[in-house]
Amino acid sequence: MNPSQRVLFAGTRQGTPLAERLAPAAAAGFTAVTAWHGDVAGADRSALAAAVREAGLVVTDMECIGNWLPGHAQATGGWADAVRGATPEKFIALGAEIGAHTASVVELLGMDWDPAAQARAFAAICDRAAEHSLTVAIEPVPVGAVHDFARARELVERSERANAGIMLDTWHFFRSGSSLDDLARCPGELILSVQLNDALAAPEADLNAGMMRRLLPGAGELDLQGFMQALAATGTTAPIGIEVFSPELDALDTEAALARCAAALDLCLEMAK
Repeated sequence: MNPSQRVLFAGTRQGTPLAERLAPAAAAGFTAVTAWHGDVAGADRSALAAAVREAGLVVTDMECIGNWLPGHAQATGGWADAVRGATPEKFIALGAEIGAHTASVVELLGMDWDPAAQARAFAAICDRAAEHSLTVAIEPVPVGAVHDFARARELVERSERANAGIMLDTWHFFRSGSSLDDLARCPGELILSVQLNDALAAPEADLNAGMMRRLLPGAGELDLQGFMQALAATGTTAPIGIEVFSPELDALDTEAALARCAAALDLCLEMAK
């Protein structure tokens, strides 16, 4: 398969400022990065966007809108506290300022699944993003209302927005029990972004904790070959990259860590053949 970009996602090397990730990412063969709120909120966005361009990179995703459903703003504790400021208004504006292509959306609080109401809320985000020429990707996560790939696709289709699509993450995909057959049958244009990582086959007792301790592709037991082949069957050319929350990876120097990430991405792309 031929992804439009090779992406270093912001969850990898999250303790390293974005500006310090740019040159090592380019040297490792990545063509794009993503940004979190903490990467850009206090920064000179014009200067940051210029630094991305000067490194020969682009910003694919602004990650991630987590406060977007009724009840999100009033919830407290855990993820609710972490995402309270992650509103569509704030994140879309930040993404546009740094030249991002996509704003990602996630539901982490475990709200009840209400596809009609949630599709309306998602469509409203898409309409706001369209004013800035951004696409919007819903990322299914097993602890949230948009639990799996099937629900994410339903949400996108119900939204009836041309700039709506899905962000896929292999940890979330397999931990939610999503279907490779369903993925293979998905139109490629609905897939906007792909995050690759690995894990042991047995799910963690605490999925929230497990999300934050992942392995590089090839170091675990997930069926990444099956995933990559199903992804290739869609015909997608979406940006693909590495998102690995890992204390062990963070302990390495940035250049060594990103070289390992680039090799893991190459491994996955070979699996798709």
